[in-house]
Order: sequence, then C-alpha cells, then structure tokens
Amino acid sequence: MTTSHPERPADPSIPRILGLYETHLTVANLQRSLSFYRDVLKLEVGTVIESRNVAFLWIDDKRMGMLGLWETGSSPLKMRLHIAFRTSLADVIGSAAALKAHGVQPKGFNGEPLDEPVVVGWMPAVSQYFSDPDGHSIEFIHVLEEAADPDFGVKPYSQWLSRPKPAT
Repeated sequence: MTTSHPERPADPSIPRILGLYETHLTVANLQRSLSFYRDVLKLEVGTVIESRNVAFLWIDDKRMGMLGLWETGSSPLKMRLHIAFRTSLADVIGSAAALKAHGVQPKGFNGEPLDEPVVVGWMPAVSQYFSDPDGHSIEFIHVLEEAADPDFGVKPYSQWLSRPKPAT
C-alpha cells in the first residue's frame, strides 16, 4: 500500500520536502555575526570551526534547523541574502520592541524603518523584517490561518486588523 501527499502523487524516487533545514550566510566578521545570532536572536551555537572561519547554530531543536555563518573577510564585494524564521504570531507581533531593545531597527517589507510587523495579504502572513550586521535581510514570519486577501498588498499589521474583511 502506497500513501501519498494529497496534492502530490507518490513518487518513489523523490522524498517529500517537509521544510527548510539549513541555510548559510557569508559574513564580514564571524565574531560580530556570531554575537548577533547567539545573543540577540538567541540561537544555540552548535560548533565554531576557527580554522575555517565558520560557525553553525541550531535553530530550535538541532533536528529542526541550522544556520551556517561563513566569514569572507573584508572584500568590497558583498552578497546580501534573505532568511525567514518561522515563529508564533505573538512573537512576530512583539518582535519590533524586542529588536529595538537590542539596538536593531525593525523594518517594513521594502526596508523602511517600521516599528510594527507587516502583513503580506496574498499568503496571508505577518512578518517583521530587520537586518543582521552584514545587511542580510532577516524575517520573523507567521502564516495566518485567515483567508488570503491579495488586494491588501503588503501593509502594516494594524491596517490588516482594521481592514474591511473581504467577501467570501
């Protein structure tokens, strides 16, 4: 007997992806970035390999996710990346104040300073954006169980709460 995901037929050669386990970011200064992800975002250090200028941090339980930080030095060429951390709704809502308490400016979808999360209406999801010390775009995200509202666009959470609800 073969079971399959309801939206995808069984394919014996390809495992079904359940979520993202790890991602890696390049950083200019490993110790500075390690301090940010360990002390501000509270990720647990898995290991630091000084000979390779790399650190690995656990996201939640080590079976759930990992972040690798790779020091590239002071090269003028930089790559900025994006990573989103799935969190609870309450944590996304409270994250702007927590980030500011750690000297980190919360941002809106387009990188503008914004002291509250935004909602991406087509998903819908509530998100708080900010940057790490290397300018990587970091996001706390919680997918809402409400119906999507693509016409909403991307606006502050307070506007999502006060909007007229779409007709169903």
